[in-house]
Amino acid sequence: MSKVSRRDFIKFGAVSVLATSGVYASDMPVFRDKDVKFDEEWDVVIIGSGFAGLAAGIKANERGNKVLILEKMGRVGGNSVINGGIFAVPNSELQKKNGVKDSKELFISDCVKAGLGLNHVELLGILADRAVDTFNFTVKHGAKYLDKLLLEGGHSVPRTYYTENTSGSGIVQPLAETFKNLQGCELRTRCKFDEFVTDENGAIVGVAVRNDYKFDKNLFSDDKENKSGERKFIKAKKGVVLASGGFCSDKFFRKLQDPRAVPEFDTTNHPGATAGALISALKVGALPVQIGWIQYIPYKCPDEKGNGITSKFASQAAFRYGISVDPKTGKRYMNELADRKIRADAMFRIIDAKNDSYPINLCDSVAAAKLVESDLANPMKNGVIMKFDTLADLAKHYKMPAGELEKTVERYNEFVKKGKDEDFDKPIKLTDGITISQAPFYAMRGAPKLHHTMGGVKINTKAQVLNIDDEPIKGLYAAGEVTGGTHGASRLGSCAILDCLTFGMIAGENI
Repeated sequence: MSKVSRRDFIKFGAVSVLATSGVYASDMPVFRDKDVKFDEEWDVVIIGSGFAGLAAGIKANERGNKVLILEKMGRVGGNSVINGGIFAVPNSELQKKNGVKDSKELFISDCVKAGLGLNHVELLGILADRAVDTFNFTVKHGAKYLDKLLLEGGHSVPRTYYTENTSGSGIVQPLAETFKNLQGCELRTRCKFDEFVTDENGAIVGVAVRNDYKFDKNLFSDDKENKSGERKFIKAKKGVVLASGGFCSDKFFRKLQDPRAVPEFDTTNHPGATAGALISALKVGALPVQIGWIQYIPYKCPDEKGNGITSKFASQAAFRYGISVDPKTGKRYMNELADRKIRADAMFRIIDAKNDSYPINLCDSVAAAKLVESDLANPMKNGVIMKFDTLADLAKHYKMPAGELEKTVERYNEFVKKGKDEDFDKPIKLTDGITISQAPFYAMRGAPKLHHTMGGVKINTKAQVLNIDDEPIKGLYAAGEVTGGTHGASRLGSCAILDCLTFGMIAGENI
């Protein structure tokens, strides 16, 4: 009987799982360098043009490398460009300016609590150590931020910056411009990565791609069904960086991991957030970590499709300074400043989609004034955030018992004055003493949506992809949402930008 190594075993296991999942062997070409003719050659090839890919590209070029970034969609940025633009930076200058005391240990503790202890803490330590450096990197390349410190749910202290244009595009666009102007660099759109090319020892030496790829959003899973584009082989002399993002829009693969994620369930992700690149990494021996954990974000609204524009009202006004109530009872049902998983789970418990009953997130005019003007005005124009002169009017509109809502608000206001939430232990000290008392009042319907895939390939602190032997796969690096372990079961809000940029930079530095 022949002996099977641990490395071969994990490759066989990954192939077996993929085959039984509907991705059959005939769909899984394994390209060896001796069997292909490379059409072009670069020092570094990067898969994905979001935060992680752009940071990796700029850093790799700083070290004298010719860099090609591949993007399968027609536009640059993936989920990063529609990201909310909130960026956690522990121990920042803005915290010092506002008298906020923070530390590496507190940051890690907050992340581990939200992640249910499943975090790979060594990766969190890198994020804390490099956070200020990462922030300064974006500023150096043109990103601009508001002089405003935000508090995201689950964080013990305010530690989050907000881009000047209130979107992740405020970081992506200047980084993309920087990269495009670098000598020896190219950012190629509508070029879809399909598979890795390996040498006889399993090292990654190139990629198989399709030029002129046309994404079809109507397909169930584009990576299985869409055969458009012309096959080409690209050599990567120094290696490949996998920065392809998550798979919340892959209706086949996400449901395989979490049966609750049925095709009809809405997501904040762009349509191209699919699992093909992740699956290709598993085929070459990458170690999967926590792929079944998927985060649902609690800030969204059932009255708008996709990512929408109501998040800032929910997270920065209603949840921090106001309350969320069950319209059937007019009563609170959760700690509005808990981490994302706790809040999303609580919302799911009271949602009655068949009867069109969703939680109501509300606050007063003092809280609403804390928002950037556009974060309130634009959703109001679209009719997803409503304004009311009285709480009774608000209750009538959302068909909830007015008397119970008024009692709930009165009770909550007393908690604010006392400095202690006796019902759900909301950290009242972080609400700045703001009650729900100054008309007009603002409200929206809330619903969680698929947002972030927590799992992916395992990397070390150098952003090298590891195999079952806990050894780096030569020539393969990864950063961002395609990796797993950093955030455990649930990521704290505003930590995605920090994660993607930091490990993108590290990949570019080490490749």
